Amino acid sequence: MSQDARFDEELATARRARVLGFDYVDTSLIENKDLYKEILPVDQLKSLRVIPIQADQNNIQFGITTTTSQQTLHTIQSNFQDQRIKFSIISDTGYRDYIKLYDPPPEIVYQEIKINQTGDELINEVSSILNQVKADDMLAYLVEQAHKLNASDIHIETRKDDVNIRYRIDGVLHPIAKINYDKYRVLISAIASAGNISTSSDEAQQGHIAHKVTMADGHEVDVNVRLETVQTINSMDVVMRLFNMDQALYTLDRLGLSPEERKNVDDIIAQPNGLVMVVGPTGSGKTTTLYSMLNSLNNSERKIITVEDPVEYQFSGITQIPVHTKNGSGHDSRFADKLLAVLRLDPDIVMVGEIRDMDTAKTALQAALTGHLVLSTFHASSAAAAITRLADVIEQNPLYISSIRLIMAQRLVRKLDEQLKVEYQASDAEQRKLAEIIDTLPQNIERPSLENLKLYKAGSSRDNPYGFKGQIAIREQFIMTDKIRTILEQPDSVVSTANIEQAAIDSGMRTMLQDAALKVISGETTIEEMYRVLG
Repeated sequence: MSQDARFDEELATARRARVLGFDYVDTSLIENKDLYKEILPVDQLKSLRVIPIQADQNNIQFGITTTTSQQTLHTIQSNFQDQRIKFSIISDTGYRDYIKLYDPPPEIVYQEIKINQTGDELINEVSSILNQVKADDMLAYLVEQAHKLNASDIHIETRKDDVNIRYRIDGVLHPIAKINYDKYRVLISAIASAGNISTSSDEAQQGHIAHKVTMADGHEVDVNVRLETVQTINSMDVVMRLFNMDQALYTLDRLGLSPEERKNVDDIIAQPNGLVMVVGPTGSGKTTTLYSMLNSLNNSERKIITVEDPVEYQFSGITQIPVHTKNGSGHDSRFADKLLAVLRLDPDIVMVGEIRDMDTAKTALQAALTGHLVLSTFHASSAAAAITRLADVIEQNPLYISSIRLIMAQRLVRKLDEQLKVEYQASDAEQRKLAEIIDTLPQNIERPSLENLKLYKAGSSRDNPYGFKGQIAIREQFIMTDKIRTILEQPDSVVSTANIEQAAIDSGMRTMLQDAALKVISGETTIEEMYRVLG
């Protein structure tokens, strides 16, 4: 309770005491509260709703609340006929504070979640902790432990009989806990209140939670998550995407770019204008890559403005503008309208959180043509597919083609733990598949030897039973060339994703599949991971 709320409650209690003709005591002013456990047992303190505040051999002062019955007062007087009894009214909060001293709640021990525990052991332990704590602490505990495990998402999934909670760690979901529906309703109410969403809405909703929570053991937890909710046949499912707010972490050095990829990025974002897009599905690291680029450009000589729905990371030195599209659909005109308004503010660099419709795409391309460096994300399966999706806009003005500087598609695969990975002889089928991919590499990229090929699989240990440690990106960098421009200027019947991708490969682009195959051969990940992520 805040100090203002407590003050208001004490004032109201004092007024009520005057009306009832009793003395009033503000227990918040009593620094050292004496306990008189021999006077009444705890169960009677609770049932009678009275608290002994002061006592000596001849006198007892009881604190009562405005809901303590007259019958209780008569009972106490008859039970303590040898002492002078005085009753004073105290606030409900004051009464609860005393009860916690007489009957302290059991100490809550927040166990660290470790994924090296067996499934049932882990689920039972975490479920037990969640059943002991209040709603805000449940949320903070789940977020804190997810951060420690480097999880990207927390999934709360309703089932027929209970509710599952899972973490996505290195791209794979791990069961963490099960809670009953009574506890679920408490948790979901806390999430809804903090994230400004409705628990009764039938529509999919988006929200954002950013605040500090003081846990039952006194330590503080930063809760910063994006919410996505949807109603199922059982109840509302929630996915919470975790954010790390440390601006120093968003640098190009941490993206794992190869020297060639880094040079391409540095050269292109150093240009004063043009469009740079990062494409891929949800959870592929697009936003992290984009903000790392943006952070590297952030200095006092440039004006940088972002248009986002929602603002996921807050950076100093950058003007960030939130856009709230209807139901998160992005199909109204506000995103494009906001971008047009931003361009009138004379920015050097504009970041569009996501190009969701053709109006926004057209405005972004126009901005890139007129002296602005525009960075954005886009949902597409590959760089060539992104160009195909933009074809309708590009046809309206062939100059748009020249404004596209870089399209970088990416996925995340799990990285093998260097200490645990196990070497094995590649099978004939694996060798043939990898050879097919390597044979399609551009001529300018050195081909690794596949003779007597050795690959790696995940090992295991007590601390790391899965054998992976972190994630790495597999990427393709699409850079506009004359050959690609020629294809894009042809009629629709000729332009296809396959044609554009082949032209990009002929111009030196390494595809995500080729990049993944090279990482499999070098022992950074497994061939199963390549299939899992790319199919």
